[in-house]
Amino acid sequence: MAAILDYLLDRQLSPQWRGMLSALASEFEGQIGHDELRQLMHRVGSRFAAAHPLPACDSTADLARTLNARWQEIDWGYVELADERESLRIVHYCAPLPAFGASALAWTPAFLEGAYQTWLSALGAQGLSVVQTGQYEADTALEFRLGRHAL
Repeated sequence: MAAILDYLLDRQLSPQWRGMLSALASEFEGQIGHDELRQLMHRVGSRFAAAHPLPACDSTADLARTLNARWQEIDWGYVELADERESLRIVHYCAPLPAFGASALAWTPAFLEGAYQTWLSALGAQGLSVVQTGQYEADTALEFRLGRHAL
């Protein structure tokens, strides 16, 4: 199954950007530390979300539909949400982050973290933070949690 997902994700990544994004990521990694790269990508994600605000949502299911419509517009995968006891579980699938290269998967997911933080804060989740809780998996999943975490 992982080979199929790799193939489909590779087909999703535009050839016109693949080499440029990989070179850009390599240059960033040569000039900027890991923590700073995560902060940069978090800010980029926040800027993206601010430029593409979400309408009010009445439920977790409504929020998932709204987020998936936003991601579908730009072909950036899809998200599944689950209310849990003390957090909202956010699992994002098929983000085209591998376009930056395998080593960049250590810091590019912060783009999603920043986007989700900005959107959820705007929808009323002030005082809560989105944190990445898992690494990019073979099934393309990236897990985040919205809850009471240190910012």
